[in-house]
Amino acid sequence: MMRILLFLATNAAVLVLISIVFQIFGFEGILAENGVDLNLQALLVLSAVIGFGGSFISLALSKFMAKRSMGVQIIEQPRNNTEQWLLTTVQRQAEEARIGMPEVGIFNSPDPNAFATGWNRNKALVAVSTGLLQNMKPEEVEAVLGHEVSHVANGDMVTMGLIQGVVNTFVIFLSRIIGHVVDRVVFKTERGYGPAYFITSIVAQIFLSILASMIVMWFSRRREFRADAGGANLSSRQKMIDALRALQRKAEPVDLPGEFAAFGISGSLGSGMKRLFMSHPPLEERILALESVV
Repeated sequence: MMRILLFLATNAAVLVLISIVFQIFGFEGILAENGVDLNLQALLVLSAVIGFGGSFISLALSKFMAKRSMGVQIIEQPRNNTEQWLLTTVQRQAEEARIGMPEVGIFNSPDPNAFATGWNRNKALVAVSTGLLQNMKPEEVEAVLGHEVSHVANGDMVTMGLIQGVVNTFVIFLSRIIGHVVDRVVFKTERGYGPAYFITSIVAQIFLSILASMIVMWFSRRREFRADAGGANLSSRQKMIDALRALQRKAEPVDLPGEFAAFGISGSLGSGMKRLFMSHPPLEERILALESVV
């Protein structure tokens, strides 16, 4: 219920905020003075439908896409002690976190990583890489699993879907405004849309999407600290620190592909401008954050 209310409240807040901004800065008057007959309210509603629709369709398909694109093998019946231990550990942590038992799977990758995804905290997926199982101690893997279960318990997948929907709405709305103004005011198109509208809208959407991704990645980085704290609670603080240090010993952590990067345990290194596009904070910062907890 709270997630639905959050979705509706966020969506309404975006619509109201953009309307207020346009009124404060007089954009509607400027457009009217230049003969621009754009229906801003209709465009805003359409942008929200497209922005949130695309975000939540992607979220709804996340488990299916993870299984197909990353070759995740779901553990239905444990074939060995490792698989049995994974199921038992995730079940215990899920009960402590008060969520439904997630599906547990393994994907083939030499890099130590794990991720959680799914549109519902009671019907999620937690997957670990073969590299994680081969290169980390059981207690470190336990902490990683706790980190991912915490992502699920915190509703991070839905939260990121909301944030992505918000920025999508801004990107679509503003890019169409820019394209419309350039087409009408600069190129003086009187009826319909000329090539300038489509070209400008596409260029503006690409540029705005880059800026929007910085915002999404900032939220993703903040969310990692909370998941680390959750992983420490479901295992122990020392186990979580040891797990992060084990990841740190790997010289170049690699991001998971596409949308799954934000829900992994580790991410690629970055500095300068690249840092703005990192889905995870540097491991050293995460370790310091855990060590500073009294």
